[in-house]
Amino acid sequence: MGRIFEVRKSTMFARWDKMAKQFTRLGKEIDMAVKQAGPDPDNNSYLRRCIINAKAVNMPKDRVEAAIKRAMGKDKTDYHEVLYEGYAPHGVALLVETATDNPTRTVANVRMHFNKGHGALGTSGSVAFLFNRIGEFKVKNNNLNIEDLEFELIDFGLEEIGEDSDGNIVIRTAYNEFGNMSKALEEKGIEIITAELTRLPTTTVGLDEEESTEVLKLVDNLEQDDDVQKVYHNLK
Repeated sequence: MGRIFEVRKSTMFARWDKMAKQFTRLGKEIDMAVKQAGPDPDNNSYLRRCIINAKAVNMPKDRVEAAIKRAMGKDKTDYHEVLYEGYAPHGVALLVETATDNPTRTVANVRMHFNKGHGALGTSGSVAFLFNRIGEFKVKNNNLNIEDLEFELIDFGLEEIGEDSDGNIVIRTAYNEFGNMSKALEEKGIEIITAELTRLPTTTVGLDEEESTEVLKLVDNLEQDDDVQKVYHNLK
């Protein structure tokens, strides 16, 4: 019985840790969004996207409001987006998005993770060309007809549409059409679950199980870093 409890306790702590990291990441995004275009989500599409994503991971409303107030305060922390590029073992490309108030600390930590994981931190532009930056929306499929929706959204930058394993509709747009699509979905009353700017690899690298595990260990270590927001790779 004690063993079962220990397993359950470990799972519970892992879930809490993941949730805490999601809240921290979103808090930084909210901070940058408010600094970019103000605290009113009606006039700030970046902040509106952050609030949608906060709701998707059950971030309490008071924490969202506190993050907005903190971004407007006198003692606010200034976060900057910095992108790092490099290679994991076996030629797998990595892009590491960070939000940092101390780039010197962040680059040292990122380099340390690459070195320990038998990878190599590269220079700007060394692997970014291997990824396309796109907008991706996940919306509720409230009896929507995907073919009709595709026709309706084509003029707002739609590039791909389909369903995920949970039956939600996934919509992809070009990076520069993200705002147009977001506005169109809101005006049509379509419930947005998540709204992300993401990066998709143009080519992928296939590895065996042992090699893949080595790559994913480096990815996981990078994701655990407090300054890291997202990690993208082209592992098949």
